[in-house]
Amino acid sequence: MFLRQAPPRRRATARVRPALTALLAAGGLLVALCVPAGAAPPSPHRTPTAADPGRPAVTRVGAAAGTATPLAGFAVQSSAQVTDSPAAVSSPGYPATGWYSMARRSTVLAGLLATGAYADPFYSTNLRNIPAADFAVPWWYRSDFTVADPAARTYLDFSGVVSAADVYVNGTRIATKDQVAGAYTRHELDITDLVKAGTNTVAFKVQPNDPRENLTMGWIDWLQPPPDENMGLVRDVLVRRGGPVALRDAHVTTSLALPSMSSAELTVKAEARNDSGAPAAATVSGTIGPVSFSRTVELAAHEKKTVTFAPSDHPQLRLDHPRVWWPAGMGGQPLYDLDLTATVAGVASDTAHETFGVRDVKAPLNADGARRYSVNGRPLLIKAGGWSPDVFLRWDARYVEDRLKYALDLGLNTIRLEGHIEPDEFFDLTDRYGILTLPGWECCDKWEGQVNGDETGDPWTAADYKVAKDSMAAEAARLRDHPSVVSFLIGSDFAPDATIEKNYLDALKAADWPNPVVPAASAKSSPVLGRSGMKMTGPYDWVPPNYWYAKREGGATGFNSETSAGPDIPTLDTLRRMMSPSELETLWKDPTAKQYHRSPSSTFGDLRLFDNALSGRYGRPTGLADYVRKAQLARYEAVRAQYEAYGRNFSDAAKPATGVVHWMLNSGWTSLHWQLFDRYLDQGGAYFGAKKANEPLHIQYSYDSREVVVVNNRHDAATGLTARVSLYDTKGARKYDKSATGVRVPADGGKATALTVPGGVGGLSGTYLAKLVLTDAAGQEVSRNVYWLSTEPDVLDWDNTDWYYTPTTSYADLTGLSGMDQAPVSATAATATAPDGTATTTVTLRNTSAGRTPALLVDAHLVTGAGKPVLPVRWSDNQISLWPGESMTLTATCRAADAGGSAPSVRVSGWNTTTRTVAANRVS
Repeated sequence: MFLRQAPPRRRATARVRPALTALLAAGGLLVALCVPAGAAPPSPHRTPTAADPGRPAVTRVGAAAGTATPLAGFAVQSSAQVTDSPAAVSSPGYPATGWYSMARRSTVLAGLLATGAYADPFYSTNLRNIPAADFAVPWWYRSDFTVADPAARTYLDFSGVVSAADVYVNGTRIATKDQVAGAYTRHELDITDLVKAGTNTVAFKVQPNDPRENLTMGWIDWLQPPPDENMGLVRDVLVRRGGPVALRDAHVTTSLALPSMSSAELTVKAEARNDSGAPAAATVSGTIGPVSFSRTVELAAHEKKTVTFAPSDHPQLRLDHPRVWWPAGMGGQPLYDLDLTATVAGVASDTAHETFGVRDVKAPLNADGARRYSVNGRPLLIKAGGWSPDVFLRWDARYVEDRLKYALDLGLNTIRLEGHIEPDEFFDLTDRYGILTLPGWECCDKWEGQVNGDETGDPWTAADYKVAKDSMAAEAARLRDHPSVVSFLIGSDFAPDATIEKNYLDALKAADWPNPVVPAASAKSSPVLGRSGMKMTGPYDWVPPNYWYAKREGGATGFNSETSAGPDIPTLDTLRRMMSPSELETLWKDPTAKQYHRSPSSTFGDLRLFDNALSGRYGRPTGLADYVRKAQLARYEAVRAQYEAYGRNFSDAAKPATGVVHWMLNSGWTSLHWQLFDRYLDQGGAYFGAKKANEPLHIQYSYDSREVVVVNNRHDAATGLTARVSLYDTKGARKYDKSATGVRVPADGGKATALTVPGGVGGLSGTYLAKLVLTDAAGQEVSRNVYWLSTEPDVLDWDNTDWYYTPTTSYADLTGLSGMDQAPVSATAATATAPDGTATTTVTLRNTSAGRTPALLVDAHLVTGAGKPVLPVRWSDNQISLWPGESMTLTATCRAADAGGSAPSVRVSGWNTTTRTVAANRVS
């Protein structure tokens, strides 16, 4: 079997796909694809020989004006198995014997997985055992729908074809694969003359996909790509009905008065299109809440006109005291609804609905040439993660919502989507939750084949230029009304050339695109837009925490569009679900071994840099469990430092930090790198390091200057604070202690330096601990942060920086942590369930040691009676450190059903704490 590999990433970009924990195939088919811990590896491959029981439901389509009905599902089969003519395959009554029943949005492989055709692709190397040759030929998708009234006009409306397709209706080809090409192009085909009363058939002959040759979607170096390269239909196919005049392209542009925000002007636009052969007078009426407006437009046969409602002729579209949309943490997320109706001779002909928000986004370049975002006149540091969908592009709304809630829990305000621009529901969720999004085209594949510098790429043809422009037009029209969308990146590693840029900008202008357009995610320029204001300097592999404080390379200055310290070793629970025993043995023993669950790239194929640093700083692992616990400490400090450095430098007068995208937020597969949480939504050091760094009011230590700094991400200034720093040796003896009172911190990302730790403190050598505590005027603790540091810091070799990392010539000595005494931690827990099915578990942890040793990085895991993690879960705090006599109460929120219907337990572990599990009995 030959599995095509993504080429090594040669730019300063390292990508990873978040691990999809959802067990829903596209459209909601439940697919249990996990291997229980300790289970024998499943059979690697079972050749699909029979269709899934049951045929796709026949879609019933009404005739009401404005009806847009998604086809309910498809019967799917390889063209290698189909000898009948396209006319026969696409005609009603065709038997489709032996075909597979698939969901309404499904790649070929996603559908086959739903039938159980292959073993769990997330386990071991099972994905490699699925034969790519099965997907080297076209596959047929066919679906039936019924109409009672063929007199109404009928349209087929779709996008998301990967990579191209011939399209048939009732035995007639209505579009060719040259016309329907590209994952993002949108197509509306008038099929009125072909539709009849009763059953009708739509069929797509979908072509194989190669992202290096097609303007679709690829995986670059994020993860092992699926053998079908995601060929299929990944968005809904809609059957639209209506009268003689259609309404299309409805949208609202907004202009918010700043800085007062006391008023906003709305302009409503829509295209009225007469699809009949006779002239028509259409009355277009609309409402936005209590505001209404109307206009009649005369249309010749087959004529279309843009209908505009502006405040100049409709004063009611000037809103006083509008409900303004804000990112999460800055305000609320109110939304408005636009409803339009076109009537002809008093009869409704078509309707349109759009949801939008009133807000203002700007992103000029600052004095250093870095892009600096503001929303509604307030500047903000973009704190983001790179998004990955499921590797098989299955849509599961609940799983997506869980990941977005995790992003908020981490204190992030933005998600970057490089390619893989998700369906409408995704942006509905980001609108609702106040999560900003930065969508754009992806690097390294056909999208940049024409402009990728000295890298080998696939040159564009005349047809590619059209597909790209049509893709931009379709995505601009789809995304423009979403207030969560704040930019579009028309380039990634490279900026487009003059021709491509003009095509994109023309499409964006025609769509009334309201947001900043960025030429590239790297420090590139385009002819019209000029400099990107972003940098893509890495790193993508391991660097020490002090790396981030240097204002050079990937350090905390400017806007770094994708960067992280690379590998992320999941929890032991997840590792046992994704790797075989022999693979786990190799994982901790051999840093040079190729890791299938890292990347197909030769650059990121092993864990050598990470493992060498782990051994050099913490000491060589003694076993798998020791390797994992050291990896959790390493990831906590690495991710915390990345976000803390950017947060501290945001308010700097010289070379400020303006944005950082952790590469990545999640992975669409079971991964060993580039993720803040894993496919199963389990949380380790990376997660809680990010959560700690992004607290609303946060005390932190500066690796470069030894300053203790308080950062305030709230809108109100913080006053009357006390900052305290204490240094301890690994036996718990305090060697330094100092406090600063009356600390005041400006709002909106402001900072204050409270203290500076001396360069040398008596009694400390090698490894030591720093405890930082911030209390308010009432003496209540509002932020706590614990660091493990060394008198021998990591030393970076800046002169030999590569595009993906900076070498370290000597490591910090953290081996003293291994000599810490054990610190006993007691735990009590109770669970209460709310009427909505949400369970909240309250856990109190206490260091009961009679000595002086702190309990370092104590982790609480919510588990079922069988000891399996309850996921997803959101903790108020976790991976905490407690000194003797100290206690802390944490809360964990989850769906009660995810706990298996019984009260969960809490598994407590830590760096120097014995693992134990306590019951969390239910309380009323």
